[in-house]
Amino acid sequence: MARRPLPRILSSGSASITRGREIARTAADGATDVLHPLITVVRGLRLLAVSGRQKWVATPKERRGPKLFLGAACVLAVALVPYGPILALVTVMGAAAWKGRERTPVRTGPDDAETARLRSLYEALVPYFSTPDDPAPLFAHGGDWDKAFDGYAFDADGRLTRLRVSYPAYFTDGEAAARSRIEQLLHTKSGRGREYRFGWDEEANRLVMTVLDALPTTIAAQRFVTAPGETVLGFTDPDAVSRTVPVRDGDMTVDASPVVWRTGGRSTEPHLLAVGQPGCGTTTLVRSIALQALRDGDVIVVDGGGTGEYGALAGRGGVLAVESGLGGALATLEWAAHETERRLIAANRARQSGHPVPDDIRRPLWILLDRPGALGHLAAADGRTDPLELLRIPLRHGRAAQVTVVLAEQFDALDTLTETVTTHTRARAVLGPASREQIEAVLGAEPHTTPPPVVPPGRGYVRLGVGPVLRLQVPATPDPYDDATSDAHRQAVLDLLPGRHTSVEAVSAPEPADEGPSTEQVPVAVETAARPVVAVPVEAMAVEARPSEPLAKAQPASAES
Repeated sequence: MARRPLPRILSSGSASITRGREIARTAADGATDVLHPLITVVRGLRLLAVSGRQKWVATPKERRGPKLFLGAACVLAVALVPYGPILALVTVMGAAAWKGRERTPVRTGPDDAETARLRSLYEALVPYFSTPDDPAPLFAHGGDWDKAFDGYAFDADGRLTRLRVSYPAYFTDGEAAARSRIEQLLHTKSGRGREYRFGWDEEANRLVMTVLDALPTTIAAQRFVTAPGETVLGFTDPDAVSRTVPVRDGDMTVDASPVVWRTGGRSTEPHLLAVGQPGCGTTTLVRSIALQALRDGDVIVVDGGGTGEYGALAGRGGVLAVESGLGGALATLEWAAHETERRLIAANRARQSGHPVPDDIRRPLWILLDRPGALGHLAAADGRTDPLELLRIPLRHGRAAQVTVVLAEQFDALDTLTETVTTHTRARAVLGPASREQIEAVLGAEPHTTPPPVVPPGRGYVRLGVGPVLRLQVPATPDPYDDATSDAHRQAVLDLLPGRHTSVEAVSAPEPADEGPSTEQVPVAVETAARPVVAVPVEAMAVEARPSEPLAKAQPASAES
């Protein structure tokens, strides 16, 4: 018997059902698009009704009667006003549409990628924050990371910008090595190329890691709002200092957080030592200090590198000498030592006689040395005195004589610094890329941030005395005679330079014939009626002062010949 074929409706039923579902879905989507405003209004009316009911339930019973009477009065007033019902209906519909609009859902937790990153970071910390004897470990493989990480934030790229970690009480957070291991791990796992700050709260057993923003590099040299005896070394994080100064940043004026170095008779860190790699910005720092010191003081510059970076200061008002040769440097530093002694003796005599200190004693004298180690090698080869040995008196007694010493040296020449230099330079700065060990060796303390491998010129760390280690960005102060300097920065530096000498006689100090490359003769400002220099030892201060003529102001030894 031949088999009869199935009815057509049964053979093609699946295709018809599928086609019907597609038609129904399309119709539903079209109806949803058409009725979307109505759906929004209905949703809003429902939310308004729920909100009104909640407020009515929360209202005390003794206040429901007055509220009901006030509502009825409002309805009656709206009904009696022309076009009142229509306006009320439009208002209600508008409020319902606003209330029922679709909102972007607020994230209440990390997404899958961020959760995986936190989980990986938690697992990496387990060996450091757990012990086998802990009955209820906070960190354990496969444990709950929510209990350990009670605060976190991510940037747009999904990288951590802030993390708060709770660690067990038995962790040795008082040991620097233990803290360094944790900081290095968090730094590595959270992403390289950024600078992190770690805040340890030993009492609460919490560690806060924060990603720091880059310090601005667009602030150029300018006249900063400071008091006498204050020098702006650079700028740091806003939460690191409690002071701001207005500065020009391009075409705008902003408030920046300065690192202010105070010098003078009441300063606890009267001298500065800056260390860095070649091209890191130590010369820029010295040049910036010189421009600020020239406002109310005299400056002596010794350029040990001999690169001519301070040629723009030569012959300017207040600049007593700019030397780059060994002979001129030795003569200038010897004069500075005699001048320090003269100031000490004159100030002591004035105080014993009950008179105020003379004005020439109160005028600050700045001794700026850039790479003195190079001159020390030349002096040792020639059998002459090391220039740093001539700084003993200015470094030891400079604070009382208004004499300030600033030295800039490179890491490879730190062993050439004398004990007097390392003892009396209590203000320290490290510029350029450096390891934590190098920073700690210079500043005496580790920074609370991770030093980035690549930094712009003038970027580093500073510590004044026993204070905290601060990040530092030196204002852009390039050599105005350098061809690579931009016009804006060149003009900014030239505007701060004082005028040339006009009322004094320019005397050139000849270079000895037995030296290496000849040094450019720099005019030295001296008075025409100057008397010879008389070297008076510091011990003479203890001798009882006798009436005599005041000592003549000591002059640079290079000009006496």
